[in-house]
Amino acid sequence: MATTTRAEAPALAGNPLLGSLLDLKSDSLGTFLRAQREQGDVVRITAGPPGLRATVYCVFSAEGVQQVLAGQSANFRKDNAFYQEIRESFGNGLLTSQDEDYLRQRRLVQPLFTKRRVDGYAAAIAAEVTALTEEWQEDGPFTVDVLEGMTRLALRAVARVLFGTDVDTAVEVVERCFPEVGAYVSRRGYSPLKTPRDWPTPGNRRAAAVHQALYEVCDRIIADRRESGQAPGDGQDLLTLLAEAESAEDGSFSATELREQVLVFLVAGHETTATSLGFALHLLGLHPEFQKRAHEEVDRVLAGRTPGAADLDSLPYVTQVLKEAMRLFPAAPAIGRRAVAATEIDGVTVPAGADVIVASWVTHRHPAYWEDPERFDPDRFTPEAEAARPRYAWFPFGGGPRACIGQHFSMLESVIALAMLLQKYEFEAVDTEVPVVPAITLQAAGPARCRLRPRTT
Repeated sequence: MATTTRAEAPALAGNPLLGSLLDLKSDSLGTFLRAQREQGDVVRITAGPPGLRATVYCVFSAEGVQQVLAGQSANFRKDNAFYQEIRESFGNGLLTSQDEDYLRQRRLVQPLFTKRRVDGYAAAIAAEVTALTEEWQEDGPFTVDVLEGMTRLALRAVARVLFGTDVDTAVEVVERCFPEVGAYVSRRGYSPLKTPRDWPTPGNRRAAAVHQALYEVCDRIIADRRESGQAPGDGQDLLTLLAEAESAEDGSFSATELREQVLVFLVAGHETTATSLGFALHLLGLHPEFQKRAHEEVDRVLAGRTPGAADLDSLPYVTQVLKEAMRLFPAAPAIGRRAVAATEIDGVTVPAGADVIVASWVTHRHPAYWEDPERFDPDRFTPEAEAARPRYAWFPFGGGPRACIGQHFSMLESVIALAMLLQKYEFEAVDTEVPVVPAITLQAAGPARCRLRPRTT
C-alpha cells in the first residue's frame, strides 16, 4: 500500500550562525512578510545560535489560520514562551488560561458581555469622548498625537466601565506601568536566553515594582468595594458584575482571580481599541477624500446629537473605516500557539511540539485576498466585499473558541468615539509615516500627529 509523504515546510534563508535572529529583532513583522513573499503560506523560521536555536512555523493563508484558530484549535495551545511571560505578568485570566480553567472563567464572564449588556455602556463611552474634546477645546487649528490621545481615551473608557467612578487612580497607575510591563514581556518572550525573574537584575527589579503597583491598585479597589458592600452609580460596572458572577457549577471568582480578570480587561480592553482608533484617525488624516465621506455620513445620521448603541448599524462607512484601519494595523499582529500533534497545513507538515505563529499583519496584506494591499480603502469592507473573502482573511480579534470576548465592546467604543470626533474636527496628518513594533500589542515607535481643525458645520 502506497504511503503519502507530506512535504516539509520551506525555510526562510538566514544567517548561517544566528538564523533569522537579527532580522526578527530588528523587524519581525517585515521578516514575516518577506517569508510569505519568498516561501509561501507555511514557512519555517529559525533563530538563535547552535544549541539555543528555536524554530517557529508561520502560517499565513486564511485557510491555514482558520485551521489553527478554529477548525483544529484543540491541537494548538497557548503553551509557548510568550504566553508564559504574559501569564507570569498578568496572571491566569481569560487571555492566558487553558482547559477547564479557561472554560470555567469563560462561563462566568460570558453573561457580562452579551450585546445587550455591552450596549448599556454606550453613554459612559460617550461621556469620556466628550471629556476629551473639552480638554482639547481650541478656537483654531491645533496639533495632537492621535495615538497618544486615543490611548488615554480608551484607558479611561475601559476603567470607567470596569470600576464605575473609581477611575483616576487606576488610570494614573496603568499609564505609568503598562508600557514598562509590555516591554519587559516582549523582551523575555522573544529572547532565547533569559535570566530567572527572581534574580535581582535592574530589569527584573523595575518590572517587579510596576507589577506590584498594578496588583495593588486593583486589589485596593476590589477590597474597598467588598468592604463597603456598595458599588458606585447603578452597580452595573464590570467589577461589581465580576464579583457577583457565580454559578452552581463554577462557583465564583476569588480575590486573586478577580484581579487577574481585571488586569486582562484593562490591557486588552484599552490598547487594542486605542490602536484601531488612533490609526483610523491617522489614515483619515492622510486621505481627505475618505474623511469627507465619513463626515457626510456622521452629519446625515446623527445631525449633531451624541451617538448611542442603536446608531451602529446606521454608520456603516465609519465602521468600514475602522475595519480597514484594523486590517492595516491589527492590534495583535502575530498570535502564537504550540502544536500538540503533527498536523498538515496547506500541504506541509507542522510537527508535534512546534511553535506556530499566525500573523494577521501578513494575512491582512496577502495578495490573494487584498488587491494593492498597502493601500487604505474602506470600501474593502462593504458587505459584498466581505462576503467574497475567506472568513479568516481578516481576524483582528482572533477567532474560534478563543476569539476576543470583548470584540463587540471594542467596536461599540470605536464607532461611537470616531463618530463623535468626526462631528467636531477635521484631521490632517502631520506625520505621514508611523513606524510600529510588536509588543503585547502593536505599538507605535514614533508620533502620529494630526492637525485638528474645529468644524463649523
